[in-house]
Amino acid sequence: MDPLEDVLALVEVRAERASTLTGRGDWALRFPAPAGAKFNSVLVGSCMLDTPGLDHPLTLRAGDSFLLTRPQEFVLATSPQSSVQPASPLFRVTGGASAEVGSIDQPVTARLVGGSFTFGRRARELLLDALPPVIHLPAHAEGAAMLPHLLSRIDQEARTGGLGANVITEHLAVVLLIDVVRHHLTHHPDQTGWLHGLSDPVVSAALRAMHADPARRWTVRLLADIAHVSRSTLAARFKTAVGQGPLEYLTRWRLELGAHRLTATDQTIATIAGAVGYGSEAAFALAFKRELGTPPGSYRRESRKQDAARAASPPAGG
Repeated sequence: MDPLEDVLALVEVRAERASTLTGRGDWALRFPAPAGAKFNSVLVGSCMLDTPGLDHPLTLRAGDSFLLTRPQEFVLATSPQSSVQPASPLFRVTGGASAEVGSIDQPVTARLVGGSFTFGRRARELLLDALPPVIHLPAHAEGAAMLPHLLSRIDQEARTGGLGANVITEHLAVVLLIDVVRHHLTHHPDQTGWLHGLSDPVVSAALRAMHADPARRWTVRLLADIAHVSRSTLAARFKTAVGQGPLEYLTRWRLELGAHRLTATDQTIATIAGAVGYGSEAAFALAFKRELGTPPGSYRRESRKQDAARAASPPAGG
């Protein structure tokens, strides 16, 4: 099993409808903080990105993409001296599909395609907090050769709105998300977290084994045998890469699986406990409360209340 695929499924990643931005002449737009994560890719021309987490504005050229993983405002502009205006009113005119900024008689200085990702309730802890606030994927990066085709298709579907356009753009945007995460892991192997453990072949072997069969009675010895190293080597490399021991990680992953089943199914707590590797409902409940701060039954009830409230709320505009 691929741990990244597992986590993406568990956090219920979903791409919102993509939109395009065309900038003419000199311009600057301030965008509101996304609820989940936000990507933008430059199709034509260039612009600058400024947002918390950057030491200085980042120049983006044709083919470059970036991903924001935190709920923070950001500015896209032709230069740091450009006069900033809010972006939301421009997109509101077209229902969010596209926007133009600058004088119509000025040449196009940049055209971008962008979109947002929404996630389930556990996404920040499981995925987004393991990533930096801003990830830049340059056009020349390894593995980015297919991006121009991907971005052109997203742009085309966003502008034409043909049959199934939303579904197509959503799936292509998730492909872009995975490409950005892959790029980050490849170029930052020294950072800590389960994502970065995937870059270490020994740690990755143990992670894949645990994800393939989380209910198995794993020991460090069994995991070390799968990774073809000694117990001490596996324990040390896992701790260095992930920030915790393999069995600590396994406990947390089992509880995340249990939390997902509590909200996504009507299975009894005892059934869920057995499915994720616990010998009794009491053992599962004790570990669940210790790690997630609330008993399983309370977690299920509160999560369903929150889901019902979200479903009843009108969609946010702008």
